[in-house]
Amino acid sequence: MRTVEGPTDHVVIVGAGFAGLSAALRLVGAGRRVTVLEREAVPGGRAGLLTLGGYRFDTGPTVLTMPELIADALDCVGEDLDRWLTLTRLDPMYRGFFADGSSLDVRADPADTAAEIRALCGPAEAAGFERFVTLVTAMYRAQVRHFIDAQVDSPLSLLRPQLARLAALGGFRRLDTVVGRHLRDPRTRRMFSFQAMYAGLAPHDALALYAVISYMDSVAGVYHPTGGMHAVAEAMTAAAVKHGVTVRYETTVSRVEVRGGRAVAVHTTAGERIGADVVVLNPDLPIAYAELLPPAAAPARLRRLRYSPSCFLLLAGARVEYPHAAHHTIHFGQAWRRTFTEIIDRGELMSDPSFLVTTPSRSEPAMAPAGGHAYYVLFPTPNLTAPLDWSVLRSRYRDEVVATCERRGYAGFGAAIEVEQVTTPADWRARGMAAGAPFAAAHTFRQTGPFRPANMAPGLANVVFAGSGTRPGVGVPMVLISGRLAAERILGADRGYRSRALRAAAPA
Repeated sequence: MRTVEGPTDHVVIVGAGFAGLSAALRLVGAGRRVTVLEREAVPGGRAGLLTLGGYRFDTGPTVLTMPELIADALDCVGEDLDRWLTLTRLDPMYRGFFADGSSLDVRADPADTAAEIRALCGPAEAAGFERFVTLVTAMYRAQVRHFIDAQVDSPLSLLRPQLARLAALGGFRRLDTVVGRHLRDPRTRRMFSFQAMYAGLAPHDALALYAVISYMDSVAGVYHPTGGMHAVAEAMTAAAVKHGVTVRYETTVSRVEVRGGRAVAVHTTAGERIGADVVVLNPDLPIAYAELLPPAAAPARLRRLRYSPSCFLLLAGARVEYPHAAHHTIHFGQAWRRTFTEIIDRGELMSDPSFLVTTPSRSEPAMAPAGGHAYYVLFPTPNLTAPLDWSVLRSRYRDEVVATCERRGYAGFGAAIEVEQVTTPADWRARGMAAGAPFAAAHTFRQTGPFRPANMAPGLANVVFAGSGTRPGVGVPMVLISGRLAAERILGADRGYRSRALRAAAPA
């Protein structure tokens, strides 16, 4: 395994996103001096916070799974998750509405989900779901320690006994084919394969190994942190500061100073030079290469990266109640394969939208004023490689999103909105995401595992990446793991980056 060469006493982390904070906790726990530089006034990166008129909104991810990964990072400094965060396990985790007017709840206990499926689709489909749960659980166990939470630097590093196990489970077949072996009803097939969109692919293109996302979403549990997802970043930051990490806000890094194949300092837009033994870059990887490192450092393959779809996000505070909605509600259109073709292949807006409405104030009323709710409405869209002019589309598509919501059960939504903010793919790009893609580079076969951009810059001895643009990939759990992998590159054999449980389990 390649590790940072030379001294590692002072680590400068650029960006206080989940990955940067995960790395910071592990590094300070191992005795390193850590400085985190964050351009915003608050931590979190993509997991930002917006407060408008008494409404509180997460501006990035809203789905929290695998909270044990947060606990693992906190444990590296001897802290317990329960002291820093209050988590509520959602039940239902999701509610899906379908074009035929039916609905399905994905419950916290898979046995309860099976009962919901039995009532909607019949006993055969419920039995198929139970087999599907067994399959995705086995896929997760086959991947997590040996492929996801591991340094996979070359195709040869994949040659482990677990690879044969993963292949036997069907991990290298197409996701929709494997799902279809167990689930026959088009409604359940959609409910348990839409997660491929997070990986930037259609279910008929994605490898079945990405069913691990379905495991995380539909089996392991979905949680709501009190205060919203941004509260996770606040908690991780507070714990890091308590144990000696220096966090500086409203500090924008303009470049990394490189001499003799090593990063020696970072420079800020205010003209400050901050010396460093190691630099960890948490911004979107292609942007970090393009804007912070010398041009010669960027691998040529970055120019050929294929990006995930983007999304149009409407954050709206409205004095209206919709009893049919759950915390996370997914509305599926009649079209399915065509929807992915439009967004991914043709670069077109959905003609028959499928979309997500998250209403965190259903679980935590304090996120909205009395009588109101905070609505997070997400419509997948093409990324900025498509010829769409969002300066023109912005207002028009906002109105279309509201009208679609009203047609799908949110009567009077537009008139009830008191405050709102819109985020388009162009806005995601302005926030530092390549191609305006908040889900980063797509998880095609050639951009997965050892083929995904590495978490160490080639040709630089002490520059490490963390976040969704590098390994293992997209999603809050993966980003948290990327912080651990970044710390491992710096600390090598020093087990300080491991939680107490991992240290106890590791061989001497």
